[in-house]
Amino acid sequence: MEPNKILNADILDIIFDGRNKDYGAYELRRSYNRRLRNALLGTAGVVILLFVGFLLSSMTGGTQKKAMQVEDVQLEDIKEEKKNEPPPPPPPKVEPPKVEMAKFTPPKIVKDEQVKEEEKPPEQEKLEDTKIGTVNQEGIKDEGITAPPVSDNKGVVEAPKDNTDYDKTFTKVEIESEFPGGAAAWQRFLSKNLHYPDEAVNNEIQGDVIVQFIVDKEGNVSDVEAISGPTELKDEAVRVIKRSGKWTPAVQNGRQVKSYKKQPIKFRLESQ
Repeated sequence: MEPNKILNADILDIIFDGRNKDYGAYELRRSYNRRLRNALLGTAGVVILLFVGFLLSSMTGGTQKKAMQVEDVQLEDIKEEKKNEPPPPPPPKVEPPKVEMAKFTPPKIVKDEQVKEEEKPPEQEKLEDTKIGTVNQEGIKDEGITAPPVSDNKGVVEAPKDNTDYDKTFTKVEIESEFPGGAAAWQRFLSKNLHYPDEAVNNEIQGDVIVQFIVDKEGNVSDVEAISGPTELKDEAVRVIKRSGKWTPAVQNGRQVKSYKKQPIKFRLESQ
């Protein structure tokens, strides 16, 4: 394009300068504004037609509406006819079977000719499977089935009364008393407090001493006594038990009780 024509030329002419304008793109861009204007005008015309049609239909339709008439309809009362059905027949009475009984005759000491036939007692063999009653009656043999005894407590089962004296000193209990903390704590206590007597060490005396004592409900220890073991070791075993403090009380029927306790204490010399 010549320079003197650029200022007065259209932008499309400048873009498509030297190109094929008959291909289609040039014509589409050139007619774009016209096509856009026609589309907007067409859309606006359709919207206006729809709006006008809606107004006209609402104006004409409102005048043609008729008032709806609502009438109350009364339903006739329907009388239900009750059928007089006969009551069901009562259940048949079932009489319990009669059990064969023999009349009990009180014994009397009379002469044989004075005994009446109906007053003679029945033979012993017939009484083995016959029930004794006040009259003679024929029926089925008594099978010996008796009804359970009638209970007067109305189904309430009373727990047996506990007559245990929990203030006494028990020799046998459900759970024995023990040193607090168990066997491991008892061994630690002995390792710190037990002293081997010099006389026993010099004479190489060793063995087990059984100490018996009482542990009350509060765990207090009393009546400590060595009942078996070497004599040279008994005093030290008694001393250790007395210094052991409070123990865990024994338990009987869920209660803490006073009981006897036998505790073995072992004395062993270290081998050289």
